[in-house]
Amino acid sequence: MTGRRSGAKVEALLFDLGGIVITIDWERVFARWAPTPAERDRLRARFAMDEPYCRHERGELAFAGYAKHLRQHLQIDLDDAAMLDGWNDIFVGPVPGMADVLAAAGRRWPMDVFSNTNAVHQMTWTTRYADILAPFRDIYSSSALGVRKPEPEAFRLVAGRMGTAPERILFFDDTEENIDGARAAGLQAVRIDPTGDVAGTIGGVLESVA
Repeated sequence: MTGRRSGAKVEALLFDLGGIVITIDWERVFARWAPTPAERDRLRARFAMDEPYCRHERGELAFAGYAKHLRQHLQIDLDDAAMLDGWNDIFVGPVPGMADVLAAAGRRWPMDVFSNTNAVHQMTWTTRYADILAPFRDIYSSSALGVRKPEPEAFRLVAGRMGTAPERILFFDDTEENIDGARAAGLQAVRIDPTGDVAGTIGGVLESVA
């Protein structure tokens, strides 16, 4: 965990989604797309969060176009339905313990989500995990906003829509570059290790700022 580097009063909470609220696992995607361990190793080595990936997350490239790019880049022969089946298998379930942490935090602060995500993924997790998302006031997605973390302007846009001064928003994410982008926009930010006790760590941070 990296600290929040601010002493300003916290008036609102902002959460990343994948790794913080919902567990994701890219290995599940590769396993659906590739029949053998060797083929999965090849896909893992070639897959990248490249410009088409980012365009897909900014809502500039529909899934059909992104799937075409993946077929060419990964050199796999799957139709759109099979690509989508694997793509949506990335979600494992709610992060253990986070439902209780969010329920308690929501009684004290307004809470929102800011996720780098694409439209087809958002359709999946908003339906599948409606219960754990219920405490959140709003969900801001990169594909709807047209901007992505870690761009500071993305955080400034979200803060403006939240109606809270950036320095009074506490943001949780599992990626250091996103934490840097949030801080550059003036937010308080804490990086959480997704391999550790996510709920316990966030709960401890919230106790310290309550």
